[in-house]
Amino acid sequence: MHLRVPRPRSLAGQLFAMQAVLIAVVVVGYALFSYISDRGQAEEAAGRQARAVSLAIADSPSVAEAIRTPDPTARLQPYAVRVMRDTDVDFVTIMNPEGIRWTHPEPTEIGHLFQGHIERAQRGQTFTETYTGTLGPSVRAVTPIVDDGRIVGLVSAGIKVEEISKRAQEQLTALSGVAAGALLLGAVGTYVINARLRRHTHGMNADELSRMHDYHQAALHAVREGLLMLDGQYRVALINDGGRELLGVRGDAVGASVADLGLPSQLTGALLASEPRVDEVHLAAERVLVVNTSPVSGGERRGTVVTLRDVTELQSLTGELNSERGFTQALRSQAHEAANRLHTVVSLIELGRAEEAVEFATAELELAQALTDQVVAAVSEPVLAALLLGKTAQANERGVELVVSQDSRLDDGLLPPSLPARDLVTILGNLVDNAVDATQGAVPSRVTVAAYTEASGAGGSELVLRVSDTGAGVDPAHADLVFQRGYSTKPAGEGGRGLGLALVRQAVRRHGGALTVT
Repeated sequence: MHLRVPRPRSLAGQLFAMQAVLIAVVVVGYALFSYISDRGQAEEAAGRQARAVSLAIADSPSVAEAIRTPDPTARLQPYAVRVMRDTDVDFVTIMNPEGIRWTHPEPTEIGHLFQGHIERAQRGQTFTETYTGTLGPSVRAVTPIVDDGRIVGLVSAGIKVEEISKRAQEQLTALSGVAAGALLLGAVGTYVINARLRRHTHGMNADELSRMHDYHQAALHAVREGLLMLDGQYRVALINDGGRELLGVRGDAVGASVADLGLPSQLTGALLASEPRVDEVHLAAERVLVVNTSPVSGGERRGTVVTLRDVTELQSLTGELNSERGFTQALRSQAHEAANRLHTVVSLIELGRAEEAVEFATAELELAQALTDQVVAAVSEPVLAALLLGKTAQANERGVELVVSQDSRLDDGLLPPSLPARDLVTILGNLVDNAVDATQGAVPSRVTVAAYTEASGAGGSELVLRVSDTGAGVDPAHADLVFQRGYSTKPAGEGGRGLGLALVRQAVRRHGGALTVT
């Protein structure tokens, strides 16, 4: 046995039912009000019509003349029947001042007492009333007939209530048709609107929409990646906690334009671009971000969805990996050269020239040791010393001489713990790499590195890293551009160019330093 629990009606369905009921109540209420109003108006119209007929009969000279005859009924009965036919009233009764009928629609009622109130008419007043007589309920008017200043008779004209109801019923039928049309039109309009609403809400009810909103908010703030949603005018429609942290946005950014967030120009340009961006690397204030943008369109541009991933650590590790790869290549080259030298020593020994072999090997060892002693004597900080030794061998392989200036002095233990070795590798390694690239082909090809500490104005000390080369230098017009992501004077290589010096400036600023080029 399977028990099927009915699914709650969707939000669109609930709105449709509510609107249909509301329209029905309004239309039915209006119809009832109109019927009552029309019924009252019909009764008032019938009273005015009866009053006009009775006054016209009372003012007719022929009526007064017929009353003066010995048999008023003989002349007044045909006259009354003709008036009823011509004026569309249900009865015309002419009577003497005491209320004895001279005329009646039913001849058998002639000579009997009039059923109704005639006291006011006997006093010379014309009045209207609703009364149930021999013909049933009717709206009637009673008027005195005056001849030579005295009341010689009374006349009453009336319309039956049944006829009045028929007139109102005809109006109600027409009104019901209009009301039904209005109800049908309202139902169709409501259905069309709610069909569109169902498409937008995907047929979900209010509880499901509420749960989805809760899930959305929870997921939005739980995800560590940055999420940014822009509307069609490139204003921030939504930003999660990760996005605020990665972009360095402070305060409530919702509603603000992207151009007003204070982001780097290249990152702002990527967010404002109309075409999608896929895995672009950009620099924020203190982070390296991978940016993906995707426009939201539904016939027209509705906005942009932006995802941000923090690859600062990955970029630093990549830089270290590249340095290690350079060290490995340098070691491979050195191993190749060492093998050649070893073969030379062995050949000299085989030729019986042992003294020359010892002299050759001693000279090579002294040269390598002198290079190591020179670097370590100037910079005994282990990380920088190892980096400079590796870069020296790497530069030598590319035909560039890398030397450490004589004013360099950086002992072990001088660098504060707040300056991690990874940032040192990023800063000095990228500066040396750019200098070696710029020096290749120049005569002479030399890169000079200086590393020392000096007293600062605040009573402390600051680290100075200076890299100079004998290359062509930097165009003064481009002195600031070289530190921007994507700018490079070298041909684009695998993975793109223009990120090294931008990373250097980011690391320097992170530690409160300054980076200049001359």
